[in-house]
Amino acid sequence: MAEDKITGTLVFTVFTAVLSSFQFGYDIGVINAPQEIIISHYRHVLSVPLDDRKATNTYAVNRTDSLTSVTPPMDSTPTYLAEEEARQSVGLITMLWSLSVSSFAVGGMVASFFGGWLGDKLGRIKAMLVANSLSLAGALLMGFSKLGPSHILIIAGRSISGLYCGLISGLVPMYIGEIAPTTLRGALGTLHQLALVTGILISQIIGLEFILGNHDLWHILLGLSAVPALLQSLLLFFCPESPRYLYITLEEEVKAKKSLKRLRGSDDVTKDLNEMKKEKEEASSEQKVSVIQLFTNPSYRQPIIVALMLHMAQQFSGINGIFYYSTSIFQTAGISQPVYATIGVGAINMVFTAVSVLLVERAGRRSLFLIGMIGMFFCTIFMSVGLVLLDKFSWMSYVSMTAIFLFVSFFEIGPGPIPWFMVAEFFSQGPRPTALALAAFSNWACNFVVALCFQYIADFCGPYVFFLFAGVVLVFTLFTFFKVPETKGKSFEEIAAEFRKKSGSAQRPKKATVEMEFLRAGEAV
Repeated sequence: MAEDKITGTLVFTVFTAVLSSFQFGYDIGVINAPQEIIISHYRHVLSVPLDDRKATNTYAVNRTDSLTSVTPPMDSTPTYLAEEEARQSVGLITMLWSLSVSSFAVGGMVASFFGGWLGDKLGRIKAMLVANSLSLAGALLMGFSKLGPSHILIIAGRSISGLYCGLISGLVPMYIGEIAPTTLRGALGTLHQLALVTGILISQIIGLEFILGNHDLWHILLGLSAVPALLQSLLLFFCPESPRYLYITLEEEVKAKKSLKRLRGSDDVTKDLNEMKKEKEEASSEQKVSVIQLFTNPSYRQPIIVALMLHMAQQFSGINGIFYYSTSIFQTAGISQPVYATIGVGAINMVFTAVSVLLVERAGRRSLFLIGMIGMFFCTIFMSVGLVLLDKFSWMSYVSMTAIFLFVSFFEIGPGPIPWFMVAEFFSQGPRPTALALAAFSNWACNFVVALCFQYIADFCGPYVFFLFAGVVLVFTLFTFFKVPETKGKSFEEIAAEFRKKSGSAQRPKKATVEMEFLRAGEAV
């Protein structure tokens, strides 16, 4: 079918869009590699001396004011005061580092609610251009952080980069979902996650000490996300606007046809236009959809609950915990350079996301999500057993290592990429921006909760922590099995019918229509 072929314009446009996702991944991963170097720089800038156990970095060795053992104290009071001061200094540095990491997630949470709104106000292309100004500002602040008060510049830069990533986490899946042909929507939607994990992997590789992760070049490593931002800003001028946005939101049929012809490489765009006409008819009855209406209107309630649960499943599955534990498990297994093993995990991350791109239109979204969740459930069990029995059997570290690699593989086959574009498939044009913004917010909020709480949970549960995640994964697997419909190759109308079937209201389709009329009447008052 001519309308469903992959064209040069489609490839170019999707590539340009997912450069945002690449930056997102790069910003997630870039802060980890130079952690010790940045902390030592914070100490240097704030003139905080290192204690004896940590006096190994370049700044401490080269500074004379850190050599405090000039005269022994005459009584215990100065010693006590010095210890108290040292404790406060350590607390200050820890707090600044925590802010350097978590300010990114806070920025993402705040901005995620505005991605859909910005896309509707300016159009998808202009919205991504505006978002890039934030990316450039954040990258510049971090790139110049070595020349000024580094802690302030890095925290500010990370916050602004978080704002950027929050915006594009809704914008990119929405734009790709709207320009993709129905039969390629899943495969192209998965490219958001593929570009994201590629960004993480690239940041891990160039963050190695002999490349940019050293005392001389770490600030360049942090500021390097400006490169894809600049490249994307240039390429966006050659990308067509979303035909759905042009036709349904702006009601400009001529421009929408022109955009479709460029994307499909054919003058015959009747199929797409017919689908958009149906959607426009629905959108005209839907009007503006608020967050409250998503939960109060029966037509939207089931899809939005499923959408939020998919994103919660992704974040609460334990993937962040796996990455947290991976380095220590690799060390226990006797790997002399665990950083390379962690990069290996990143590479597997990328490979299996690519596998998901190939499988998602063949196996279906729901099937892949379920396969991924079931595989992750068994991996968390093996991971837990490996950690619990590590002291008794040294070879158990290899069981845990294998479980890490398999867990990441299963995650990227389903729960990693699928929630991002599946949400765009659940909703027609009217509620889509609000639904995507809410889903992106829930993803960021869950990410923030896991980042905030995981260390405390891990300290409390010890090696049993992954049994907890196994239980969580099992609950989400059962929810997916009973409540999530298959969306492969279906129009938005057919997906809505699937939801009615799942919620047992297939026999009452008119009730939703009556309620829509009621909502319209309410808005007109």
